[in-house]
Amino acid sequence: MKTLKSCILFSFGMLTFTSCSDDEPAPEPINEEEIITTFTATLVPQGGGTTITLQSRDLDGDGPNPPEVTVSGDLQENAIYNGTIVLLNETETPAEDITAEVEEEDEEHQFFYTVGSSLNANVEYANFDGNGNPLGTAFTLTTTTASSGTLAFTLRHEPLKPNSGLADAGGETDLAVTFSVTIQ
Repeated sequence: MKTLKSCILFSFGMLTFTSCSDDEPAPEPINEEEIITTFTATLVPQGGGTTITLQSRDLDGDGPNPPEVTVSGDLQENAIYNGTIVLLNETETPAEDITAEVEEEDEEHQFFYTVGSSLNANVEYANFDGNGNPLGTAFTLTTTTASSGTLAFTLRHEPLKPNSGLADAGGETDLAVTFSVTIQ
């Protein structure tokens, strides 16, 4: 009787195992949300001058400590800066360059720039995805007269493209950081 039960269980197990088909499509790989601990925007003035760095580091993520937000100096009046963004995951050693992943998945990402109303500056996209829509890991910042205010960067994952800006982009926010800057 014990042998009969074992044979039945073995046969049922083999039937279940062999009923799966190789013709079924493999499940879609899960693209986990990237961890971004460090945002750095480097602003290099065209024609020479002092390079400005805007950085936000949040090494404990959603932990109790707020991000360390730094601005290396003041922007020049009537200047044009070439900007580049670097995103890192510094929870790994060596730090993982998330910028490469964002640029590789360019049609699924877009940076948005928000210039505070009191800051006399304008930001324009300098790089685009494969469909010609803005990506934004490279940009141009143009300043006019002396002022101070905020400059915010928002990275959206799977935004609607094309869009008219952050308000109608949809998608999920991967990163949002705001800097207080001065133009002198």
